[in-house]
Amino acid sequence: MTKAVKDRLQRVRSILVSQPKPSDERSPYFQLAEKYKIKIDFRPFIQVEPVPLREFRKQKIDILKHTAIIFTSRNAIDHFFSLCQEQKIEMPADMKYFCISEQTAHYLQKYIVIRKRKLFVGSKTASDLFDYFKKHKGEKYLFPCSDIRKEDIPDFLTKNNINFTEAIIYHTVPADLSDLKDIKYDILAFFSPSGIKSLFQNFPDFEQNNTRIAAFGPTTANAVREQNLILDIEAPLPNAPSMTGALELYIKKANKL
Repeated sequence: MTKAVKDRLQRVRSILVSQPKPSDERSPYFQLAEKYKIKIDFRPFIQVEPVPLREFRKQKIDILKHTAIIFTSRNAIDHFFSLCQEQKIEMPADMKYFCISEQTAHYLQKYIVIRKRKLFVGSKTASDLFDYFKKHKGEKYLFPCSDIRKEDIPDFLTKNNINFTEAIIYHTVPADLSDLKDIKYDILAFFSPSGIKSLFQNFPDFEQNNTRIAAFGPTTANAVREQNLILDIEAPLPNAPSMTGALELYIKKANKL
């Protein structure tokens, strides 16, 4: 361990997680806070805004000409069905749905009656759906998404000559963080490049100093480095596949536990 790293390995008393507060009281974040007697606050650094119907129509997308829909988040589900409601569109009974996770599939039941024959669910990541896409190559897929999204699904569908349409139905924009200006945390935890962008849009003169930065995923880590910030905690790790796991490993070292 270099001297520079040792100098930054200071006691952790507070963490700001740039995501909404978990609704599950059994969340690993709450367990982490209680176990190590540290303060963990939650504040989304980004927010989503729906694409107005007038703007959506400029994309010239006929939803009912598609036979399958890909959902990767609750936001995508909410904004998609809101657009359908505005246009008085009802989903046909034979429409197929491909959901990135069990949680996303469960949330879909808020809007439709789920039948096993038309629902295909991945474990956690987009790559879990790729085998389903291959088996159902003849479908005409609709991919409702944000203007900022990962490339994995469109790249896979394009590479395999699978018919799909990308529909931008909501925008990801920086949240207003002005109330955090004078609040200091030992660690800031980020989960997307958009979070890093929001940090500097809200605080263009941000100086890291002794604030440790945690990043989940390679694209987030790259965004941290591109801003010339020091990346102190990177997740996932082989021995810590989650952000909370990576934070715990760091806290144990920094707080000498």
